[in-house]
Amino acid sequence: MKLSNLSFDNNFIYAQDETGRTYIQSLLWYPALKSATDEQRQKYTVGFEGFHWRDLDEDISFESFKYDDAIPSTFQEFFLVHKEINVSEFAKRVGINATLMRNYINGFKKPSKIREQEIINAIHEIGKEYLSFCVA
Repeated sequence: MKLSNLSFDNNFIYAQDETGRTYIQSLLWYPALKSATDEQRQKYTVGFEGFHWRDLDEDISFESFKYDDAIPSTFQEFFLVHKEINVSEFAKRVGINATLMRNYINGFKKPSKIREQEIINAIHEIGKEYLSFCVA
């Protein structure tokens, strides 16, 4: 599958195949593109396997537009947006191996529904702790 006609909005990158079908991916997967200017986003080359932004050192394969997780899940989005959260320490808190947790966040592995709910519950617990914190 070869794609073309790239376009962007604040959250997504869009591409079309030769039939005109539009594919979408979240820019959260590509922080360099998310923070890039319109001019930087338009300076890409098309190769045999995908798009390349030399100035941004970013690549997106054509194949990745067909992935089931082109848009991050709720907990993936949380960690992709909140880089200040220490993933290793969070994983310890939940009782998950840190490498496995990173694989969940980056979409290399998919947690079971039960495990995903455990992660979301832990995020909510931390949020409650933040809300209860007061400075005297």
